[in-house]
Amino acid sequence: MKNKRYILSCMIILLTVVFYFTVEAQQKNVIHRTKFSGEWKTKEPISIGGNIFCSYLEGDRMNSKTMKIAEDADFLTIENPNSDTGATSTLSWEKLIINGKESQINHGQGNRKKFTLKLSADGETMTIQSIVYFMNGTPYNPNVQEQAYTNVTEVWKLSNDGKSITIQSIAKSNIWEGERSWKTVFDKTN
Repeated sequence: MKNKRYILSCMIILLTVVFYFTVEAQQKNVIHRTKFSGEWKTKEPISIGGNIFCSYLEGDRMNSKTMKIAEDADFLTIENPNSDTGATSTLSWEKLIINGKESQINHGQGNRKKFTLKLSADGETMTIQSIVYFMNGTPYNPNVQEQAYTNVTEVWKLSNDGKSITIQSIAKSNIWEGERSWKTVFDKTN
């Protein structure tokens, strides 16, 4: 009788341990989030590296040499100073929903920007897809405006030490031929 009780106790302990490890192994994979939060600075703005016009406002983050990123569970906010002296605000910002729906900024007169943000499965990189629409003078008649656009894909990679962000950008537009690619590096300032 003692032998049966001892074997039964061992079996219960063994099954409990097996069950515990099985449940642990099947836990949902939690995405490891990198920390892009902080204040960042570069020598030249993202748009300059590609020698392209991929923003329609001087205060757009693509034209800024500095940015402040704040992370939330579901979105990122990117703020940058607006260097346009005629601007009503000294700060511009974009709210990018992580793996979410498309966001849009509209400044009228045919100038708008649509963008999405995707975080990689490993959480180490993020990809921002933007399409910027703006009014552009037609060739040989700058007084006649037509809708122009630029598609930009930016792949942001945070360095292992968290002190820099490398942004690899690729752009296409209906105002030039081919595809342009360039790299911009932002260094953490705080």
